[in-house]
Amino acid sequence: MKTIQIKDKKNTRMIAHRGLSGIERENSVSAFVAAGNRDYYGIECDVHVTKDGKYVIYHDDTTGRLCEKDLRIEETDYEELARLRLLASGKTVVYDRIHQIPTLQEYLEVCARYNKVAVIELKHAMIEKNIAEIIEICKAEYDLSKIIFISFAYENLVTVRKLLPQQKLQYLVDFYAADLIDKLKRYDLDLDINYRSLTADCVKVLHDKGIVINCWTCDDTDSANNLIAWGVDFITSNILQ
Repeated sequence: MKTIQIKDKKNTRMIAHRGLSGIERENSVSAFVAAGNRDYYGIECDVHVTKDGKYVIYHDDTTGRLCEKDLRIEETDYEELARLRLLASGKTVVYDRIHQIPTLQEYLEVCARYNKVAVIELKHAMIEKNIAEIIEICKAEYDLSKIIFISFAYENLVTVRKLLPQQKLQYLVDFYAADLIDKLKRYDLDLDINYRSLTADCVKVLHDKGIVINCWTCDDTDSANNLIAWGVDFITSNILQ
């Protein structure tokens, strides 16, 4: 399988959504390495806190969609999650670390090896202790200047801003709303928005306010070309390159 190439990205940079998930199993080491081997600017992932305070990479709240057993991540200890196998096309794959739920450290190791920007989504509302521990892991494994934290939970980003005054942060939203710019400017946040909610006019307004624009999750070349023409800063995609 191959990615779908965008001929002229101009100044727009591409982010591999959950790794190169259009080809490899999402949020797996294989997906992160596949993105690392291509010219993506960054690799996005999703971080959950386990019951015993470990940090794993997985999108859903429960494991049943991708694994052979359905467990609620935040109610399960890491060692039990580490025994699960990720499935490919409904069939069990070889049992090794490439086909298990990765840790935050393993994801960061791939980003560091391939010198990719790490785009880390903080899933759900987290207490400050957990966010502080995630930051310490990031400091130990990589360079904070090459990390962007994103979250739908506004308070997560407020906490990161408190702990890291200069960190790159993006607020995840579904829709463009009248009060959005005020919310972003209050804590010096950039934006990660559903690409279908963007127009040329709102891109201009956001840029005029100094807000960097990422958008998710665009897999359509015509839409991507429109976004590029409007001047979005990042496009997050499963398959576009």
